[in-house]
Amino acid sequence: MEHVDVLIVGAGLSGIGAACHLRTQCPDRTFTILEARDAIGGTWDLFRYPGVRSDSDMFTLGYQFNPWTDPKAIADGTSIREYVRRTSRKYDVDRRIRFHHTVTTASWSSSDARWTVTANRTDTASVVTLTCSFLYVCSGYYRYDKGYTPTIPGAEDFEGQVVHPQHWPADLDYTDKRIAVIGSGATAVTLVPAMADTAAHVTMVQRSPSYVMTLPGKDILAEKLQGRVPDRVLYPALRWKNVLTQMLAYQLSRHAPRLMRTLIRKGVLSQTPAGYDVDTHFAPKYAPWDQRMCFVPDGDLFTALRKGRATIVTGEIDRFTPAGLRMTTGEQVDADLVVTATGLNVQAVGGMTLTVDGTAIALGDTLAYKGMMLSGVPNFALTIGYTNASWTLKADLVATYVCRLLNHMAAHGYQVVTPVPADPGTDTEPIINLMSGYVLRSLDTLPKQGSAAPWRLHQNYPKDVLMLRRGPVDDEVRFDRVPETAREGTNHQPA
Repeated sequence: MEHVDVLIVGAGLSGIGAACHLRTQCPDRTFTILEARDAIGGTWDLFRYPGVRSDSDMFTLGYQFNPWTDPKAIADGTSIREYVRRTSRKYDVDRRIRFHHTVTTASWSSSDARWTVTANRTDTASVVTLTCSFLYVCSGYYRYDKGYTPTIPGAEDFEGQVVHPQHWPADLDYTDKRIAVIGSGATAVTLVPAMADTAAHVTMVQRSPSYVMTLPGKDILAEKLQGRVPDRVLYPALRWKNVLTQMLAYQLSRHAPRLMRTLIRKGVLSQTPAGYDVDTHFAPKYAPWDQRMCFVPDGDLFTALRKGRATIVTGEIDRFTPAGLRMTTGEQVDADLVVTATGLNVQAVGGMTLTVDGTAIALGDTLAYKGMMLSGVPNFALTIGYTNASWTLKADLVATYVCRLLNHMAAHGYQVVTPVPADPGTDTEPIINLMSGYVLRSLDTLPKQGSAAPWRLHQNYPKDVLMLRRGPVDDEVRFDRVPETAREGTNHQPA
């Protein structure tokens, strides 16, 4: 059976980054990437809806080891996808990817210190089995094959078309059509301005509002300093500038929510038409950062509202009608096309089943060690990015830590590492600390975090730099050695 030192699951932003770190920091380790889809890019290849873009600045969403160099701070999905692909080629990891491989099971055997991983090949309908010494899951935390759509009565009566953004038809023409976008999150506030210039009119139908803030589409400092300051100085400085700005906004939200709410409201008032009902459409009942913020580059959503190309209707939907949607107030929203930007379905570790020595692992019963490993699960790591900052900031740190851990094990002759809480305690909460619907619907399926480090997530990049890049790799873990005779008999992939 084919064996590799490290098996990476997922060829998106996290998986490609992990592979690049392995190439540079653990050059003697063999690895393979299994990707369920047919292309590199993950989320940024899957999502093709109009206007798809990052909701984080690219100087922090880009890799630290291969900085984003375009002044465009909020980038479109195509640019991000090409950036990930260029990185994979630059670091020669693209040839290690096996597409159409959906991992279904991973079984750990302590006696020979390896995972046996089974994947279904969607292109040939065959089953592939590999073994690895370390399993590294970089598949994100939501289902790629199915978005979340709530049941709305009367859908069969609607005479138009219903589309979920996660499954956008390539040939969909919405020119001069009346469009209703159901939702109030990042996808909805992206779709509305992107479609408004072509459609007859776009109505954003939201049950309740989200916090919306404007960010500049381009980084002014980057534009001014590119070519004048050496890249090795400029890009780390831009990254840290944006990290600290994000942290300031988050900390202000958590410690002075009333002040942050007032600042956001003033920003919305300055960009909406005179007399606009800001408190109905842009004043959530929850505190800032209880859910993810929505960011709009150069205020494009507000521009569409001022021009009259888009409107917002806030309230409960009663049902579909032949001509669109009817609200519980009786208001009718006419539409030829309804876009259900209603969220995601959470799917931890890519939907695979984990077992350790024949015992199934219930993820909801595990504790997350440093936000990247699981209690009682040997030689395993997963990437879950920040909820209050760019995903890749955490992904880069996790990859660096995994490489440090592997090198530590090699230097000391260890084959196995297992996180073991010194004091498990009972004060736990989900690893994703948001009140968003997609999190609340999936609490039982997510790992938990504890009350103190290393089992508590900081959601703080500088603290995580100290812990994951500079801190110890032997705190509250157990290392084991397995005799060489128990590990013989596998075919290793050439380095």
